[in-house]
Amino acid sequence: MLMPHPAVLRRLLAEYEAAAVNEPADATGEPSPRTRDLAYTLCVSTGTRDVRRALETARRHLAAAPEPVAGAAHAAVAD
Repeated sequence: MLMPHPAVLRRLLAEYEAAAVNEPADATGEPSPRTRDLAYTLCVSTGTRDVRRALETARRHLAAAPEPVAGAAHAAVAD
């Protein structure tokens, strides 16, 4: 299975975690649309169907990835 670049996965994970904490649920208790979109993207990116499994898989993948070099992620995005 293809996995996203660690920098992309790290950013996606951070955005999901921030949205899950900072964006209020709707009146029915469902996550915000942004949180749902990020959860879906995490699932697709990790080949899972459940956001909890996607988070576990992303964290496991990132734990095995080399630490980012300062400024390397910005240079890759700018190209």
